[in-house]
Amino acid sequence: MHFELAHPADQIIMMMERIYGYGMTTTSGGNLSIRDENGDIWITPAGVDKGALTREDVVCVKPDGTSAGIHAPSSELPFHERIYRARPDLKAVLHAHPPALVAFSIVRLIPNLHLLPNDYRICGEVGMAEYALPGSERLGRNIADVFARGINTVMLENHGVVIGGSDLFEAFKAFETLEFCARLELKARRIGEPVALTPEQLAERLADAPQAEAFVPAGFSAKERGLRREMCRLIHRAYHQKLFTSTQGTFSQRIDGDSFIITPFDQDRKYLGPEDLVRVDGGRVEAGKAPSRSVRLHQWIYDKQPHVNSIIIAHPPNIMAFAVTAAKFDSRTIPESYILLRGMPKLPYGAAFRTPEATAERFTPDTPIALMENECVIAVGHSLLNAFDRLEVAEYSAKAVISAASLGGIVVMDQDKIREIDEAFKL
Repeated sequence: MHFELAHPADQIIMMMERIYGYGMTTTSGGNLSIRDENGDIWITPAGVDKGALTREDVVCVKPDGTSAGIHAPSSELPFHERIYRARPDLKAVLHAHPPALVAFSIVRLIPNLHLLPNDYRICGEVGMAEYALPGSERLGRNIADVFARGINTVMLENHGVVIGGSDLFEAFKAFETLEFCARLELKARRIGEPVALTPEQLAERLADAPQAEAFVPAGFSAKERGLRREMCRLIHRAYHQKLFTSTQGTFSQRIDGDSFIITPFDQDRKYLGPEDLVRVDGGRVEAGKAPSRSVRLHQWIYDKQPHVNSIIIAHPPNIMAFAVTAAKFDSRTIPESYILLRGMPKLPYGAAFRTPEATAERFTPDTPIALMENECVIAVGHSLLNAFDRLEVAEYSAKAVISAASLGGIVVMDQDKIREIDEAFKL
């Protein structure tokens, strides 16, 4: 989906609906702005319900300070203006108070961006601005001073976060990723001590960009068209349920033989359409498109495991809490978890991209899902829905286990109960 021609007011409404709808701001909290080519600042209004904004509510503030619109501009306008003056390269600013980031702001800490490989690439260095009264000139100065150092992502002491970007959608990606990092670390600290990746590990992963010969498809069968549509439907559902973020989460689906479709690299998952998916035939990639960086692992799994027709790689925070700590996840909590997840091994960091062929060998019928240390969870299935169900159960089961930790010792099903399930469901 392309937004270059969308009016600034429409972009602001679209993004505020997204932020509010996903519980990352409140009715009265947060504000968004866009600076256009004329130097006008389009900004959310003061005192208007964030859950019911319309494009007519958005205020346009001219360079001379006059404004056009039916409302007054946000009371936080001063810091938006100061950021734009300090950073002429920025065209959008996002400010909100999601609970996970507020938790960090009130203890004056910054979430760890090195628990997973790509988060620092998206957010960059994160600064911290000293507290000042909301809407005050002093707050504006404090925030702008941090932005002036070339930092685009700024936590505010006892307040929230402010992020600038080349456009509103780029700012949102960093915002959502930082909020995800905060949730992941909070979950992880409930069950253990999070382990960060080393600079060498991060550099190795970011340098891993697969290259492949391109081809132009001769056509698209009815089967492929249907699979593309179904895949997008489940990608959007995964995003809505916070199993994916805008920049993280990969689906693939076998068409037949060694031909499959896969999500593209670095495109917003919320807006993916069937035309954005990438076909891979015999290792060759659909011309003009960039597949997910995990494409080689998908290729090897399909080659090694004929029973697998769909693969999902994701990073939902509850199950990933077990991937970034030494805590062990046990699926023997309820029958559904054991049936769909089985043993769920934890594989070492780098197994997905250093040794994809050997890793693909692990996904036998008895191992339909695996955790990768500091990387992801990989679920496979005989269909898109089967793999999706497995991912969903993993995340919900992990959430239950983390919640149970505050209640007492977890009692898992004993071997007699497991044997009974194995026999009843022919596992």
